[in-house]
Amino acid sequence: MALALTGIAACQPVVPDSGAGVGFGDYSEYQRQREAQLAGRASAVPAAPMVTSQPLDGTGTANAADPASDAEALAAEASAAIARAGSNSGQQPLDASPSNPAPVAVNQMGISQENDFDAVGEQRSIASDRALIEENRANYTQVQPEALPARSNTGPNIVAYALQTSHAVGQQQYRRTNFGGASRYERNCAGYPSPDLAQTDFLKAGGPERDRKGLDPDGDGYACSWDPRPFRKAAGG
Repeated sequence: MALALTGIAACQPVVPDSGAGVGFGDYSEYQRQREAQLAGRASAVPAAPMVTSQPLDGTGTANAADPASDAEALAAEASAAIARAGSNSGQQPLDASPSNPAPVAVNQMGISQENDFDAVGEQRSIASDRALIEENRANYTQVQPEALPARSNTGPNIVAYALQTSHAVGQQQYRRTNFGGASRYERNCAGYPSPDLAQTDFLKAGGPERDRKGLDPDGDGYACSWDPRPFRKAAGG
């Protein structure tokens, strides 16, 4: 049995010692080598380049020239070009140097000084105002009223008719046959744009005594709901 147990033990695989480290005999030695490798890689990274505030030229290289001096030179060239051209309408060329303060905007039209007594006193006097008043009086023209033109329309006048009547709306004054009744009244009155035009046509066709179109079925002399009261009120009646 001793021999059998010895044979079985020889056939079992060898289990490695986990405390010995991964691939090394000593784990602390592995840690030291790992830190040395990391330190070597960090030293190989190049340092960040310096950032400059100078503008770049066309090649991407920092321009060592002062931007303020470039602006001064450009302003000088522009002023010289304007002076050579001589086309500034007689105005003083504007110096656009960055070191100069901003120009003050001036209104060419100016502001009325009528409320400034000192300014008005310098420009005008009592004598000049008197002369201006006399000139205005001399140029004053009064238009004389003229007679109103005669009316060209000789047809019925509903205003005059309204002032000639005095009875109320709906009060019968004339006899009617009421041929066709309410339907004829509504149909014929609907053909007029306004009651005034209906009343004018009613008077033109023989009204108020006759009502050929059935515009005044109640016989009050007022066609299609025409009302004479506004005209009476306007005349003070």
